[in-house]
Amino acid sequence: MKTFYCFVAALFVLTGTVAAQQRPNILFIAVDDLRPELGCYGSKIVRSPNIDRLAARGLVFDRAYCQQAVCSPSRSSLLTGTRPDTTKVWDLETHFRKALPDVITLPQHFKDNGYFVQGMGKIYHPGFDDPPGWSVPWQGPGRKAKQYGLEENRAMLARKRKEGVAAGKKGKELANYVRGPAFEAAEVPDETFADGVVAEMAIAALKEAKERNTPFFLAVGFARPHLPFVAPKKYWDMYDPAKIELATNSFRPKGAPAYAVQPGGEMRVYEGIPKGHIADDLARQLKHGYYASVSYMDAQLGRVLDQLESLGLADKTIIVLWGDHGWKLGEHDAWCKHTNVEDDTRAPLILSLPGMKSSGKHTGALVEFVDVYPTLTELAGLPLPKHLEGVSAKALVDEPNRAWKTAAFSQYPRNPAGKSLMGYTMRTDRYRFTRWVQRNDPSKIEAVELYDHSVDPQENQNLAEASENKDLVGQLHRRMNAGWKGNLPK
Repeated sequence: MKTFYCFVAALFVLTGTVAAQQRPNILFIAVDDLRPELGCYGSKIVRSPNIDRLAARGLVFDRAYCQQAVCSPSRSSLLTGTRPDTTKVWDLETHFRKALPDVITLPQHFKDNGYFVQGMGKIYHPGFDDPPGWSVPWQGPGRKAKQYGLEENRAMLARKRKEGVAAGKKGKELANYVRGPAFEAAEVPDETFADGVVAEMAIAALKEAKERNTPFFLAVGFARPHLPFVAPKKYWDMYDPAKIELATNSFRPKGAPAYAVQPGGEMRVYEGIPKGHIADDLARQLKHGYYASVSYMDAQLGRVLDQLESLGLADKTIIVLWGDHGWKLGEHDAWCKHTNVEDDTRAPLILSLPGMKSSGKHTGALVEFVDVYPTLTELAGLPLPKHLEGVSAKALVDEPNRAWKTAAFSQYPRNPAGKSLMGYTMRTDRYRFTRWVQRNDPSKIEAVELYDHSVDPQENQNLAEASENKDLVGQLHRRMNAGWKGNLPK
């Protein structure tokens, strides 16, 4: 009898022939600005017990790469299963539906196949929700959540907003004008801020899902550790500032074009942050705030996981957790994301399946965020849409050390000195290779970067111009020209 059930389960995963109500649930956790500096990724300082607990029963992808290291392009890519040059989303102002009006998104695909699909918190970039994907309208934390915990900081924001409106500022200009402090530790409950509110919403949604007794796809988006680094004081108290180490490569990559790494303008609009180099004392405070924000978010994740388990749903649910891109904390004398470097393009990805053989293991396979859509689809036994530009990583779940992709691809636009450039970057097993081209004529190459991770994992020295690397650069050009289709698993 046991053999029969194993056969049926395998048939379900391979063909999707099992009835819809027997399909696995999906808990889809998106985290903003989360870099892979966590306990399960080897950090000795960051307190992330709930992410680590998920990793202990799942598979940790050590080399997962987003397709563009900024919120909307990355999320649009993952949720459509296509790359930025297909979505035409390279900024924070364009909805993917403009270029892809009929694309079936990941949530939409599950909804179309009998799932109850619900989203809350930051899934798409703010202002770019996609209603066709949800069974019920997406929910944000709303007015219940505050951006800052202390009354004086909330009063500061209100005053600055009033001043900005009076000065005629609107839209993005007003948003930048009214930024408050970059960090805050406040004696307030977890539910003061957005992630605490979203956790409460997810807990309620799971209870409703249990009562509904149909397969669900629940997308839960946490906002921290995105700026501002605001978290209840108890999470700040988890860290000793004296033990927080600063980046050891606080300089730009040597030999790289000046525009390759920018200082992090997103942070400079916050109160008290200088335009130039950030001094060590302030840098340590910022890192402290980032770590506290990670631990705060982690605690909210723990509440959701506890609810899943207490309802008896954990054994029926696939869980995926991903950070939308990496983040610099002073590396290359820069902050935030917005580049093609390893610190920004590499992000956490953890996948947990009930009863998986590889639980608690890591894989060093090169994977991309466009692979999440086909992976979840195949694991749920659904048909694969034809528009996808990634590949299912299901085979890695069964065999984490198997040979896999030979390259992962990301990109980022730049406009130096009036030029319109696109930087295409390729991460191979050993190298990062970046090519800056003119957007109106990609055959015209402006600059090339080459970093050898076997001796330079921080990407501090561009080797592209060294005469001894001429043949290697030519080989990498050819591999990049082959594109993602030319670097798929054999």
